[in-house]
Amino acid sequence: MTISRQVRKQEKLGRALGLAAGLSLVGSFGCSGSNETKDDTAGSGGTSSSAGSSSNTAGTSTKGGSSSSAGTSSSSAGTSSSGGSGSGTPQLLGSFKIEVKADEGGPTTGTTSVLGKVSNGATPASVVWEEVASEGSCRLEKPRVPFCSPACGSAVCVEDDVCQAYPDGQSVGTVTLSGVNDTGGGATLTLKEVAKAYQAPAGTTFAYPPFAEGDPVHLKATGGDLPGFELEARGVATLWLGDEASALESGKPLELKWTAAADPKASSVHLKLDVSHHGGSKGMIECDQDDTGSLTIPASLMTQLLDLGVAGFPTVIVTRSTTAQANVGTGVVALVVASTTEHAVTVPGVDSCTADDQCPDGETCQADLTCQ
Repeated sequence: MTISRQVRKQEKLGRALGLAAGLSLVGSFGCSGSNETKDDTAGSGGTSSSAGSSSNTAGTSTKGGSSSSAGTSSSSAGTSSSGGSGSGTPQLLGSFKIEVKADEGGPTTGTTSVLGKVSNGATPASVVWEEVASEGSCRLEKPRVPFCSPACGSAVCVEDDVCQAYPDGQSVGTVTLSGVNDTGGGATLTLKEVAKAYQAPAGTTFAYPPFAEGDPVHLKATGGDLPGFELEARGVATLWLGDEASALESGKPLELKWTAAADPKASSVHLKLDVSHHGGSKGMIECDQDDTGSLTIPASLMTQLLDLGVAGFPTVIVTRSTTAQANVGTGVVALVVASTTEHAVTVPGVDSCTADDQCPDGETCQADLTCQ
């Protein structure tokens, strides 16, 4: 079964909405909209703060675009509704993501980022991920790179001899975010629009954590190139898997544990395990489930992943999130409230390195960051 990256992202959004029983769509208004959009991470850039200090980065730059007509939609807790596409599957036009990350030393300090981006079409992916096996809530996927002749130029080869252009960024007007606390005691801020992308204003320092589990996080966009909308999701507790690396071994399952959500169905958990990314990804395992406090990757999938190859410094990335969406034109815009942790894993016989002096005698550090 071949599944494009964009379709997989839309499926993730649908699963998150289906699992998040504490979410609600406050409202949607306006009458001019778009086609489809980018990814669920809302682009790069934004403002982050580490427990009382601020670190600013540049926002994402995207091209402007035109508007088209659209309708409105609504959804309620634990449900999702389709946009204007005839297939019944809403196109993800973009998202606003509030993400909390604990520091490496523990969950008591960390950073918060606020990022938003909406476009008028799907962002093309140059890699197609094929699902080759699945068990329980997890699946093993392998990458395939399409080939186009002639080359696509400024567009992207998304399937053999199929090119797709990049979409244009869209303004959604003035965007106000509330329920994310700063160190000065405020809980409402107007996001800064930079080249059709949105971020917290320079100098913003968020409290840590910026909300409590279950607190309402509200976003309102007045509308611009696309119609306005309002969204409300719920705060999540900081996710932490401990500071001891987890051991991966062929033929054995991997169980990860964390403090479960107060209501396991109020937030969802997504796991991504790619042990070869530093050497050119050969495959990955993804899992999606309720926020129960533990997740087990079956032994059969672990064996198949490790057989594909391992590069240096492998990690597993786990995200807990709540999500709300609004229908805008032929697609949806999402509000994602998340806590993400990147957890170290080890593989027997694999020594990670960045220099030769980190390797055993007689071995050197390779391009994939392993000693051989």
